[in-house]
Amino acid sequence: MGDTVNSAQSADLSRDALNPKVTAMEYAVRGKIVLRAEEHVQALKRGEARPFSEVVMCNIGNPQAVGQPPLTFVRQLIALVTCPWILQQPQLRSAFPVDVVARAEKFLSQCSGTGAYSTSKGVPAVRSQVAEFLKQRDGYDSDIEHIFLTNGASEGVKSILSLLVRHENDGILIPVPQYPLYSASLTLLGGAMIPYYLDEAHGWGLDVDVLAKNIQDARNQGIHPRMLAVINPGNPTGQVLSEENMRAVVSLCEKEGLVLLADEVYQENIYTEMRSFVSFKKVVCDMKSTVPLASVHSTSKGVLGECGARGGYLEVMNVGDDMLEQLYKLASVNLCSNLVGQLVVSVLVDRPRPGDASYELFQKEYSMIMGSLRRKALKLVSALNQFEGVTCNDSEGAMYAFPQITLPSKAIEAAKERGLNGDVFYCMELLDSTGVCVVPGSGFRQQPGTYHLRTTFLPPEEKIDSVIEQMSAFHAEFMKKYSD
Repeated sequence: MGDTVNSAQSADLSRDALNPKVTAMEYAVRGKIVLRAEEHVQALKRGEARPFSEVVMCNIGNPQAVGQPPLTFVRQLIALVTCPWILQQPQLRSAFPVDVVARAEKFLSQCSGTGAYSTSKGVPAVRSQVAEFLKQRDGYDSDIEHIFLTNGASEGVKSILSLLVRHENDGILIPVPQYPLYSASLTLLGGAMIPYYLDEAHGWGLDVDVLAKNIQDARNQGIHPRMLAVINPGNPTGQVLSEENMRAVVSLCEKEGLVLLADEVYQENIYTEMRSFVSFKKVVCDMKSTVPLASVHSTSKGVLGECGARGGYLEVMNVGDDMLEQLYKLASVNLCSNLVGQLVVSVLVDRPRPGDASYELFQKEYSMIMGSLRRKALKLVSALNQFEGVTCNDSEGAMYAFPQITLPSKAIEAAKERGLNGDVFYCMELLDSTGVCVVPGSGFRQQPGTYHLRTTFLPPEEKIDSVIEQMSAFHAEFMKKYSD
């Protein structure tokens, strides 16, 4: 028998051999600056010297990672549902409030616990709770068959985009500055992003005339606009839309034949008495509009701040059976959203009520967190507006400030020498000098020729003053160093 030739070859896993749509994706809130921050964290753990004693992660809306405490009711409920044998031991069971015990037993009677799959759309009883929440919020009934429980709001957004983007000429209107989920998802799906710029000079307002022009311009370029995405309250910009503005948006969608996607995950995070949250569902129903609407909400924001639970829901209305069937197919491919997330969604939409054993503590914790967020939002924006060359609109809602920074020309040149955008250079210098990690505005896109950054105001109140002081001292030194 002759010698055999070993013809085995190694699989090519170089960047050029990978899906170019994936390699082209960018996600700034976890980009190169965050990787640099993690290097600092590990260096500090090894005892290496840095100009700071800790890294403060102000790059992402991750409340509990920077000190926000979990709500007692939520964690007690998770404990009982994930460890159901506690309910069978009287001494342990008695350590929990009676309403928590009742909620846990009810949830366990409606599904097979957190270790088993639920139906693809999610536990029907939880979807019924979502429907009742929406009815109480908006005054209109919801069909639970139009409600899908999801792994965070992001999964709901990606499901809608997956159905609407058929090819590279299908376009989605995205607000700029935008949350990178949208641009990254469109890159992966191969669709066209149609940016519409928010008006920074007028509190990041949404100008419907600008939208209409963008739609026409896209069509002139052979792009087929299919959906308008609106983030309200805004991320990263923090504005809250007026009902009048929302009505104009719905009318535009009617006229142009667009689906409307309402990203409303920050609906609870509103800090000004001048604005209140109104859902796009309420506006669509009030107008008796037939605009197809997809709305998402999440357990990650608001006061719960349960990002790691990955809980959320998607509701669709004014869509036909074909759309519902395909959404169900997508949900089925993913089997179901995680059950702990579904449990936390049940608290998001159905909280302790007056007379319940947990009500008083829940309200105390809720008020403490909301009050703190409101104070920190005002404090941070006020401080940023005192920095040389910095202007910052009020954070009416959400969890972020998005200041514009006028960078000296020498700083811009120094950035170019390092192959960086000016705002990336600024944020990297801020991180390396102070340990404060923020996100450059270019990661969210911005008007050409402008520079911004996004920072959360989530660190604890006893730490936010220190963060502001560090940023202020750094900024003054930076401006002095690169002054023209």
